[in-house]
Amino acid sequence: MKHNIGNIDRALRILIGLALIGATLVGLIGTWGWIGLLPLATGIFRLCPAYLPFGLSTCRLSKKTVTHMGKM
Repeated sequence: MKHNIGNIDRALRILIGLALIGATLVGLIGTWGWIGLLPLATGIFRLCPAYLPFGLSTCRLSKKTVTHMGKM
């Protein structure tokens, strides 16, 4: 499947996920911190299911996908 999460988005998701899970493990926050598994998983797999219906992507466009209009 095509990735829809770019490098910065990926790093933030992984950091937030690990922070929430870590805070839960040391007792700083309650069990709701396990929700950190969601951003962690989406960051690791570089795929966000919530982006799919809207066609969103934080990946950079490659030079191959950019088209120039007006040239025949």
